[in-house]
Parts: sequence; C-alpha cells; structure tokens
Amino acid sequence: MPESQSVEPLAVKPLVLIVDDISENLQVLGNLLRDLDCRIAFATGGKQALGMLDELTPDLILLDILMPDMNGLDVCKQLKASESTKSIPVIFLTAKDDQQDVVQGLTAGAVDYVTKPFNADELRARVSTHLELKLFRDKQARLIEELRQALDEVKNLSGLLPICSYCKKIRDDDGYWQKVEQYLSAHSKAQFSHSICPECLEKHFPPEEED
Repeated sequence: MPESQSVEPLAVKPLVLIVDDISENLQVLGNLLRDLDCRIAFATGGKQALGMLDELTPDLILLDILMPDMNGLDVCKQLKASESTKSIPVIFLTAKDDQQDVVQGLTAGAVDYVTKPFNADELRARVSTHLELKLFRDKQARLIEELRQALDEVKNLSGLLPICSYCKKIRDDDGYWQKVEQYLSAHSKAQFSHSICPECLEKHFPPEEED
C-alpha cells in the first residue's frame, strides 16, 4: 500500500488526497493520476484522512463512500463544517451507480462523483477540471483580499486631515502633529525620496551674483 505523503511547504503543484480502505484501489487511483501534474497523498480511512489535515491542505480529495471506520458521507460533512477545510472540493468514489447514493453525496457537499470500476480518462478529466477550478477560486480569493486591503488603506486616508497652515504638519487621531511624509508612511505603503522643487531651490539656494 502506498505510504502517506506530507505536503512540502514550498511545493507549487496541487495536492490530491485519496481516501479508500482498500489498498488495491489506492494503488489503481495513484497510478491513474501519475500523468497529472500533481502530488498525491493516501489515507486508508476517514479518521486517518481527517487527522492528516492537521499537517497538510489538499487541493482535492477523492473520498470513498463505504468505509468501515467512518463513511465518506460523514467525513465530507465534517470537512464542510470546518472553516479551514470547507473549501476543499470532494469527489466521491462509489461502487454503486445508485441515484440515492449520488444525491446523498452531493447533498453532503461533494462537487462530483466517480463510480467503480474507474474509467481512466473520465477520472483524470474530472480531477483535472476540479483542480483547475480550485486553483482559480484560490487566486480569486487572494485578489479579493488584496483589493480589500487596498480599500482599507484608501479609507485610512479619506476624510478631512487637520494640517497646520504654517509648517504643514498633519494632526493624527491621537492629537500628535507629524510631518506629511511621516503621516503618509504610517497610513499607506507610499515611499518617499526627497528632492528640491525649482521654487525652493531658487529661494534657499539663490545663484551667486557675479561681480
């Protein structure tokens, strides 16, 4: 039986966790997915799979429904109830092409199902599709978070800013007066490089008069 693998911190390839209590099925599934550009981890039961999630975060889980220690439906429900794992897509593996079995799996939160015996092309196509969707959603979530942070920074600089009419210092929320560059550095990602404008150059460094 294949040994469980742990995710590498700097790995960029997506990780697929295969959960099945029959070692032959794990071997078959592992071999079928070798052609995909992904890493593979294995679990022989539902409880073991849930325990592995403390150390790794799969991008996709292939989950057998009928297992002796904990059936796949209960595993999926537990995954979807946790904030840290609810976004992991689950494809159910079932030996029965039974409508009720499929409906229960999808109701529990699965995104798809594959029936045994496995069709190699169908399995790879489904896995590839859901991996691409997961990676797209992750990228979209990161972009949304970056946008939210950018909007927060804009809000920090919105509204009225008390500024001294003479020295041009800005008063912060705590009542302290700061130079403009100090205030902006603390409330944005702006960086400053000092120079001298033409007017100040003429005022402070007037050209020497020729004799």
